[in-house]
Amino acid sequence: MRGGNPIRLLTWPSTLRARIFFILLVGLAVAYGLSFGVLYLERYMSAKAVMLGTLEKDVATSIAVLDRLPANERENFIDWLGRGSYRFVLGEGLKGVPDTSPRSAEIVARIEEAVGHRFPLRVEAIPGDVMRLQVHLTLSDGSPLTIDITPRGVMPVADWLPYVFLLQMVLLVLCAWLAVRQTIRPLGTLAAAADALDPRRPGPALSETGPSEVAHAARAFNAMRERIAHYLEERVQILAAISHDLQTPITRMRLRADLADDSPEKDKLVSDLSEVERLVQEGIAYARSSHGNGEKASRIDLSSFIDSIAYDYLDTGKAVTVLGAVQGTIVTKPHALRRILTNFIDNALKFAGSAEIGVERRDGCVVIMVLDRGPGVPEDRLEAAMQPFFRLEPSRNRETGGTGLGLAIAQQLAATIGGSVRIYNRVDGGLVAEVTLR
Repeated sequence: MRGGNPIRLLTWPSTLRARIFFILLVGLAVAYGLSFGVLYLERYMSAKAVMLGTLEKDVATSIAVLDRLPANERENFIDWLGRGSYRFVLGEGLKGVPDTSPRSAEIVARIEEAVGHRFPLRVEAIPGDVMRLQVHLTLSDGSPLTIDITPRGVMPVADWLPYVFLLQMVLLVLCAWLAVRQTIRPLGTLAAAADALDPRRPGPALSETGPSEVAHAARAFNAMRERIAHYLEERVQILAAISHDLQTPITRMRLRADLADDSPEKDKLVSDLSEVERLVQEGIAYARSSHGNGEKASRIDLSSFIDSIAYDYLDTGKAVTVLGAVQGTIVTKPHALRRILTNFIDNALKFAGSAEIGVERRDGCVVIMVLDRGPGVPEDRLEAAMQPFFRLEPSRNRETGGTGLGLAIAQQLAATIGGSVRIYNRVDGGLVAEVTLR
């Protein structure tokens, strides 16, 4: 730890996929390791029990046989009485060091118990690479006898066992990956559907197949999307109904104002009525834009289409130019696309005094841009600028701030023709409003 900050040796995975995979893999590996450890311990205890059982029975019998044999005949039976883990040596054996380890004590205790404590035993360890013990005792006739013991470890492991272990570990990894995939894939599909959610643009419903929990989540998501679309449709219908109903009283008020005597108050009233009427018309246009007015798609020549829009503005003295050569044709709804571009151009003319139109092709899509050299939009308000009735100009004056529906109408119309709209600031100053047609 330095400066009070602990050094984290392990970093917890940031993704749910990695976390679940890590937990499953570690859990299965630990469980498998414990099983392997238990098996190894059982084999060790079995080998130990076999060895101690042999020492307890066979060694006691062998000592009794050697003790009863004449001293000159014992040499003939030494090799015959030996076993794989021990052998008998007539004499003092090798020089060793006293051994008081628990394992040696257990071996000596077993032998002493087997021979009935008739022969005092002394155990020594013989230095070397492997564990080797010598148990010294004296027979009834005073002859020394040494038992040379090489304790066996765990039973030998088969050569093919490591390959089985590796195969099992691979199987654990595959099972953990499959479990994670089955768990995370529906979540990823749901996240992708949520990112692509656009109630104004109908699309395929989320599949409601699969496990019950996944199907329930898909049904809930589809129902939520339908409710959102219904609420948006209801909001647009209310706006259209109110805007439509307001036209009749506005018309009556306009007629009464025209019949009134000329006065400054009359001029102000007529101006206010014109502003309200324009706002009502924009509301109706916004409501209609969500349905696309039932226009059918047709193939248009981009060059002629863009030039006709620019010439219409030039004929009225507006500074609208086309950047570069425009080529190719597209299938779209021309009236809806014209309305989108005229909204962009009107905004550019209002805030910058001029506008430029450019066309690019990106990733198989046609992108039509309207560029200006105006003040642009603050970065933190770019997204809000696409919302209905949002006005960057803080005053209440409709002449300078507008109704705040231009970009919202463009966005609605772009959805009806299978496109999308976005605005962003130019690096060297100004704003770019573009519509992408797929």
